[in-house]
Amino acid sequence: MNQLSSKALTGFKYIYLIAFFALLAGFFHPIITGTSFDGVIIGVLVLFVGLAGGVLLYRAATSESKRVIFLGSGFTLMAISLYYIFQLTGRA
Repeated sequence: MNQLSSKALTGFKYIYLIAFFALLAGFFHPIITGTSFDGVIIGVLVLFVGLAGGVLLYRAATSESKRVIFLGSGFTLMAISLYYIFQLTGRA
């Protein structure tokens, strides 16, 4: 695979993730109700924090040298994402 198609595929993966998270965060709700998109933007950011934690946990499973660092960072980011979710829903 040449480098141009590899970069294009990587760019497409990130665009796909952003679109998926925007839809998951309720992109159509502000359009239908006429409210602001603040909740959608915050929701997408919270999902990206959780995704980063998941990626670090995956790296911990595949790495031999920095396993403890990846595990600690991954679980910390997942906990931060969960905390933000509780804050947004008013349960904390």
